[in-house]
Amino acid sequence: MGLGELIAKYDVPGAQVAVLKAGKIWDEAAGLSGSGEQVTSDSAFRVGSITKIWTATLVQRLVDEGRLDLDRPVCRYLSGFTPSLTARHLLTHMGGLDSNHFFGIGHGDDALERYASALAAAEHPIPPGTVFSYSNSGFVVLGRLVEVLSGRPFHDVLREHLVEPLELKTVVTEVGHGTAPGASDFAMSARELLRFVRLHLDDPKLAVLRDTQVEAVPDFGSGVLGWGLGWMLYRDGVVGHTGVTKGHKAFLRVVPGSGTAVAVLTNSADSELLAREVFAEVLESIETPPTPAAEPGQIADWMRGTYRNQLYDITLTTEDGRAVLVYRPRTELGRAKRVDVVRYGDSSVIAVTPTSDGYQVFSLVGKDGSGRARFLHNGSAAYRVTPPR
Repeated sequence: MGLGELIAKYDVPGAQVAVLKAGKIWDEAAGLSGSGEQVTSDSAFRVGSITKIWTATLVQRLVDEGRLDLDRPVCRYLSGFTPSLTARHLLTHMGGLDSNHFFGIGHGDDALERYASALAAAEHPIPPGTVFSYSNSGFVVLGRLVEVLSGRPFHDVLREHLVEPLELKTVVTEVGHGTAPGASDFAMSARELLRFVRLHLDDPKLAVLRDTQVEAVPDFGSGVLGWGLGWMLYRDGVVGHTGVTKGHKAFLRVVPGSGTAVAVLTNSADSELLAREVFAEVLESIETPPTPAAEPGQIADWMRGTYRNQLYDITLTTEDGRAVLVYRPRTELGRAKRVDVVRYGDSSVIAVTPTSDGYQVFSLVGKDGSGRARFLHNGSAAYRVTPPR
């Protein structure tokens, strides 16, 4: 099925697909951009959190040059952070930093400096090394490390060491944005994303970024089994990343053993199923989405309770015999909502109603001294603040 047929099937306005095999890149484009123009091979799509692999690449360059030790406390380079926090923690999302710190930093060459200072002064209830918890904030700190150790703004280092040497023409960045190293308006074509991936496959020094650092991450319905230094690790030796930002969703899967890679860039946040179909065809890799069991078990008392992150207090409870997650906003950025769930395996719950991308999975992770779950996990961890009800 061609890309034009796929975007029609999944109601995606526009998309690009690029495939890397045997060192060569093939690509296809279809549909319309947000401004109504025809999508071409040179159209730039936002890649969201795929930016993190670019940031990790710049960090590894500093390691290779002897300017950064991943296991040295970050506070040796940036003041204000706890001495137990390292760059390795940040690269593997083990830093205990909530993903939802929004400080209104805005733009400018000093944006990362101001963001890192505000983050260092914020409260962080989860100690580094305690639990995997996906964090955009942690990668902003890594971006600031790049600035401090390079002596130049992050976007200048990015262009000098990656964009210009690879002769990338479609890459655009939201220059100086305070969250740029983690998830931003960094945009490019699928073809040029794979030119960056080809660098990773060709340069032996970058292979270390794909080594397993976190052997198992809590199930949050994404198919991710572990984590490297910036890379998501899937089954069968596949690595990759996914990015979501402002109505765009981007998908990257790489098979280092065969030198194959696939990038799917879309201008729709509801394009997961399209990407899965592309991966199944090109990589013969089936990413089976989670689904509720026909006869799910009841949630256990050790699961119940209220869990907190930067945006919400989230209560897992039972009402009228049905399990539900109740979201209560802690800031004006959150919105109250309820998600009906059922038991999913031994230590998770799954949403009863799917989104356009599938069913959300929430894992209950760890145990406190009373045998209750310590964290509610859906990619990022929320920590327990009340006993079960």
